[in-house]
Amino acid sequence: MTTHLFTPLQMGPYTLTNRIVMAPLTRNRAGAGNVPQPMNIEYYRQRASAGLIISEGSQISPSAVGYPATPGIHSTEQIAGWKRVTDAVHGRGGRIFLQLWHCGRISHPSLLDAGTLPVAPSAIKPDGQAFTYRGLQPFVTPRALEASELPGIVEDYRKAAQNAMEAGFDGVEIHAANGYLLDQFLRDGSNQRTDAYGGSLENRCRLLLEVTRAVSDVWGANCVGVRLSPINPFNDMHDSNPQKTFEYVAAALGSFGLAYLHGMEGTIGESKHAPQEFDFTPFRRAFKGTYITNGGYDKALAEEALTTGYADLVAFGVPFIANPDLPERFAENSPLNEADPNTFYGGDEKGYTDYPFLS
Repeated sequence: MTTHLFTPLQMGPYTLTNRIVMAPLTRNRAGAGNVPQPMNIEYYRQRASAGLIISEGSQISPSAVGYPATPGIHSTEQIAGWKRVTDAVHGRGGRIFLQLWHCGRISHPSLLDAGTLPVAPSAIKPDGQAFTYRGLQPFVTPRALEASELPGIVEDYRKAAQNAMEAGFDGVEIHAANGYLLDQFLRDGSNQRTDAYGGSLENRCRLLLEVTRAVSDVWGANCVGVRLSPINPFNDMHDSNPQKTFEYVAAALGSFGLAYLHGMEGTIGESKHAPQEFDFTPFRRAFKGTYITNGGYDKALAEEALTTGYADLVAFGVPFIANPDLPERFAENSPLNEADPNTFYGGDEKGYTDYPFLS
């Protein structure tokens, strides 16, 4: 029987050997200076049989940091650390994109240079607590970015995209999901600006489109993806009309000729904001390009999404944590290892590179 999961796909200049994507997964295991270290190299090397790996989010500048021990892509040492990762993945025949990340208000002064305030579209404190090197601490009220600062943010993304190229990646994914800076600009629950970057849909989308243009100028649009999460209330996010907002965003991104749009269709954690009703089909159609779906998929559901033409690729998160050889297990209908949530964030090789392979 033909399985769509193992049908190759042409994505930009690359022929992906299967439709199984390793989702970006924050694991909080970067070394000193937020530099990828040897166990990170082994972790990605083990998972190189994915059709495409999307790396964990990597901050584009020192002011973009939001969590302890997450890798960056703004220093010489970080570029060199990531180069060892990409060499390892390519040595196993894999493809890997780097996820470009700015956490915006989801941060804490203790994580930032000289204890400066996190930045955001508007000075609205999110509900919840920040993860810091001293444990959980309440979020602070962020500083609203001045319009004059936004070209500098775009430049940080452009420079980070250049650094990712130097580090040997095959492309980049712009993280505009899950309540981080670009998502904060998109949604009216977090963006209450009255200038050219707030208010109307066109204005709230402006920064993401400027970033996408800058990053595409570096890479070529067909090596750039964008991740969106229309219904995810994680990090205190909400929007008055997510259907209208995100269909508009998807259509606007569709004009670039991007490598893909990555739709985070599930939710993370608990929030006072319940997920709002949303029809992903018109959202997906509005993009008119390669679509990666993500959110609680198993093999059967993934096959259905591909068979019906709803998606072109399916991203898996937790299954890839516990199953470095996930494509092989799917191909052989083998049982999957169970993931240990206690080792998801931080720590050493335990729960990171020690999950067993089939053979």
